[in-house]
Amino acid sequence: MGLTFLYSIIIAIVVAVLIMPLTLPKEKRKEIAAGIIGTAIGLAIIIFTFYYVTNIDRNLSALWPLAILATGLGVFSATGKERQIKGVLFLASLVFGGYMLSALLFNADEKFDSAKMKQEVEIEAFDEKETPASVPPKFARNKMKKAFGQVPNTSYYELGRLQIQKVDDAFVYIAPVEFSGFFKWVNGDTTPGYFMMSATDSTDNPKFVKAEMSYTPSSFFQKNVARHLRLELPETIFHGDMQLEIDDEGKPHYIRSFGKFVSARNGFEVTGVAVVNPQSGDVKTYALNEVPDFIDGAVSPEVVSLQNSYFGNYVHGFWNSKFGKKDVKLPSDEGTEANVSPVFNENGEMYYFTDFTSPKEGVDSMLGYSLTDARTGEATYYTGNMEESYMDSYGALQIVEKKFIEKKWFGEMPILYNFYGEASWLTPVLDANGFLQNYFIVSAANPEISAFANTPNEALKLYKTALQRGGSSVDGSSSSEEATTTGNVERVYKERVGDFTLVSFMLTDGTNYLVSTEVEPLAVYLKEGDQVNVTYLNTGEMFLPVKEMKITGLE
Repeated sequence: MGLTFLYSIIIAIVVAVLIMPLTLPKEKRKEIAAGIIGTAIGLAIIIFTFYYVTNIDRNLSALWPLAILATGLGVFSATGKERQIKGVLFLASLVFGGYMLSALLFNADEKFDSAKMKQEVEIEAFDEKETPASVPPKFARNKMKKAFGQVPNTSYYELGRLQIQKVDDAFVYIAPVEFSGFFKWVNGDTTPGYFMMSATDSTDNPKFVKAEMSYTPSSFFQKNVARHLRLELPETIFHGDMQLEIDDEGKPHYIRSFGKFVSARNGFEVTGVAVVNPQSGDVKTYALNEVPDFIDGAVSPEVVSLQNSYFGNYVHGFWNSKFGKKDVKLPSDEGTEANVSPVFNENGEMYYFTDFTSPKEGVDSMLGYSLTDARTGEATYYTGNMEESYMDSYGALQIVEKKFIEKKWFGEMPILYNFYGEASWLTPVLDANGFLQNYFIVSAANPEISAFANTPNEALKLYKTALQRGGSSVDGSSSSEEATTTGNVERVYKERVGDFTLVSFMLTDGTNYLVSTEVEPLAVYLKEGDQVNVTYLNTGEMFLPVKEMKITGLE
């Protein structure tokens, strides 16, 4: 803080010299000195307060409004040659201020280049053995609030920002315990820890983890972690909020993305991440290619949202984004964190998902979607099958709302997956109280094909049969051929999933089949020893999906 105060004093002296007249008669020179000193003291207090409250970077480029004001006042107070000199400085500051203000009109191409994405058609087909969706954050937050009794001195604290990450190979939600006000911070001094809950298992209960933290977002003065970070790195350009990351040993760390302006003081391009130890206050910085393994979100969701905006809006420059809007695509605002949704791939790597839609009002078709690596910032834009029109995330949420209109349930966190070669929206469904009720899957290209169940994997099984019924592929391609067989049933297993029953059965030749009563209602009566005629898709899976089935003697 001492350096900030010294910086404020130096700036105040320079500004005071610019404002106060210097060429006065000798008898008034003492007045000049007193005026400069008095003005400098007042300005130093104002400038220091401004820096302390706003937490803005300590770069001279941030002072251009003050330079215009100071030189402008100096022109009016000075006379003769001094007025001419200060007049030149005033004009120069006006030109620089104009450059700063107009940068957004001319750097759109640079912004687009900084956010360019490689392009592909579709993401790879989803592995059915994996869990295809996370627990919705609103539901996780509700459960953590109900478990808040685990926190000592509960009245001092409240639940902080929720975010998802991987800890010790498990996908979990993390939420710090924060102070609930200034006087609670004075009395409490440190926060006691954080909550952790599975992001894939809705039955998991939140666990409170003890880990005292002195530097937090809800602390005040120098103990506020964002202000502490600014004092340690006064010239660094940050973007996005402070985020809590937990290492594999359970130790908390606060991180924040930093980078550089695209031009002037406009736009942002991420270059690294700053890490704060919330217990000791130690600060370390890392370039994006040197980020520690335990950090999943080195690139903050706010940065990714900004990059998506550049990529979607500035394809043909600034003015086109406002008027012609040729090839403009708007990123969705349905994400769970700063309009993007964190997802994990099969390797446990975190990406931010965003779908893009048309700027034309009343259109809910998707133009494409992006996945941005949360550690490197590298992004891929997927155009989707150009022969089909995909529904966007807003359209998927509308379908969920209409499906459960009587119960007043709603969808949250829609994510696009490639299920069996079909672009499909998977959306957790919550009730009015924020409790998870089921998972809903709907085809992005064929909204009439949908399924829902209590778990993602159960919904996926029903969705497979719905795709069969709708004539879509279920193996990631359209090459699966229909085949028929006749045999005797050796084993039968029936499982109630949603409104239907899934029937798995094995024939005496050892082949296995899967059929839903949605496709064949009479399959509910199947028993061991029955003879069946089966038409199925030869997908190569262990359980082959049945399209038609007849049970001998049962018509």
